Amino acid sequence: MNYNILLPVLISFGISIILSPIMIPFLKKLKFGQFVRDDGPESHLKKSGTPTMGGIIILLSIVLTSLLYIKDYKEMIPVLFSTVGFGIIGFLDDYIKVVMKRSLGLRAWQKLVGQILVTAVFGYYLVNYTDVGTTMLIPFTGGFDNGMYLDASFLFVPLLFVVILGTVNGANFTDGLDGLATSVTLLIATFFSVVAIGMQSGVSPITCAVAGSLLGFLVFNMYPARVFMGDTGSLALGGFVAGTAYMLKMPLFILIVGLIYLVEVISVMLQVGYFKISGGKRIFKMAPIHHHFELCGWPETRVVAVFAIVTAVLCIVALMGL
Repeated sequence: MNYNILLPVLISFGISIILSPIMIPFLKKLKFGQFVRDDGPESHLKKSGTPTMGGIIILLSIVLTSLLYIKDYKEMIPVLFSTVGFGIIGFLDDYIKVVMKRSLGLRAWQKLVGQILVTAVFGYYLVNYTDVGTTMLIPFTGGFDNGMYLDASFLFVPLLFVVILGTVNGANFTDGLDGLATSVTLLIATFFSVVAIGMQSGVSPITCAVAGSLLGFLVFNMYPARVFMGDTGSLALGGFVAGTAYMLKMPLFILIVGLIYLVEVISVMLQVGYFKISGGKRIFKMAPIHHHFELCGWPETRVVAVFAIVTAVLCIVALMGL
């Protein structure tokens, strides 16, 4: 085995592990502390003031590592764009929250417009400057060489918007507990790295870079977290997952490996919808669903561990589907 293909993991991990102790005091000095909403779990009030916008560390690790390989791996370009593009939207959202002290950050329509623009540019590049085409591998049909592909045809672009926006916001909702989004996405990035390396795909350096950056960040983000990734990190990671899946013709696999993202989004939609039609009743004690388990008495560390284990099992299932 050529172990050089795993070098991006070590480079990105090194950058992340070195940057974190430098950036955390810097973020504290700038008073970029987490603004905890009053309507969240009471136990989270103690997190107020913990540095956020740690997604900058993740993004810098990914970008710096990717730049070392991008000349020879052009397939990385759309994935890197998707990652950074959504990360910039998240950065603006975080900046408004922590600097302007407006807990909701960007207004919903502003965030949506930004996400649509990034998705549109990604989709345009994908259709016009890559050979990805409009087909998607169907899981458990024989793999890349012998498997069946779904040709989305004229529905490809509308589906692309649904998948990317859903994945990005799913990753965003998942970022609510110490180490949760980090550990779940680390496992997904590892899955895509295994697939990309096996296919000898040009996206493997960035998938490995994401895995390495998250490994380093998790050292400081695990409970009790010394830094949070904020929307800067969660939106960027959602963009990475969706972008990589499309470059590998595997968006259908997000339903498997990214099931936690999906459940988080659905829990919020169900909670809001039922609250409106029932006149104030709730399905869950709190949404997203990880807060429901917290209020049921689960320690934060248990919720994170269970969600990570579920994702690990699903990644194995997805590998069996190739």
